[in-house]
Amino acid sequence: MSLKIYFLRHGETVYSKSGGFCGDLDPELTAEGSMMAEQFATTYAKLPWNAVYVSPMKRTIATATPLCDTVGIEMQLRDGLKEIKYGKWEGETVEYVREKYAEDYMNWLTEPAWNAPTEGETSVQISSRASLVIAEIQEKYKHGNVLVVSHKATIRIILCGLLGIDLGSYRNRIAALAASISIVKFDVRGPMLEVLGDRSHLDENLRNLPGT
Repeated sequence: MSLKIYFLRHGETVYSKSGGFCGDLDPELTAEGSMMAEQFATTYAKLPWNAVYVSPMKRTIATATPLCDTVGIEMQLRDGLKEIKYGKWEGETVEYVREKYAEDYMNWLTEPAWNAPTEGETSVQISSRASLVIAEIQEKYKHGNVLVVSHKATIRIILCGLLGIDLGSYRNRIAALAASISIVKFDVRGPMLEVLGDRSHLDENLRNLPGT
């Protein structure tokens, strides 16, 4: 039996709905985001879970809580799973950042692996901290199922790192909508992506919400 890591992006927040920059900001889930968490738990509680690793933000903790409560497992919080730090861009719209920080914004769009949002983090920095959590999981659990509840950019960057995709291409190669699940299996041949961005556990109304 192989190790499988399930990467779950948190449910909807006001920022995932609006498209504003939200990394260090710590919003709650919307009512719809809470429903996403409940529906994930309803579908995935039937799996045997070895562990649940969670970014220590309100939106990720709230997303993991229904499953943890249902199956009786304690979540393990890891700073390495936090979202990208957007620095001066936190809470701002794309339009504002494009105008106020034009050069930084264009550099970030062109090569985010090495260019950060103004006073924020690069893809390389995110990969460095997140990969430590993945290495910890691989060391502790040689088989079975482990859930990782994290964020849009962080999950995409982790997946790029595992699959050998350029870290600067994470926005163009990997999708991670709100409450979507991606599954990577680890065996002697290395990591294999089995599922990407699945939201079949959500009802149609939640799957079709705009901007998530």
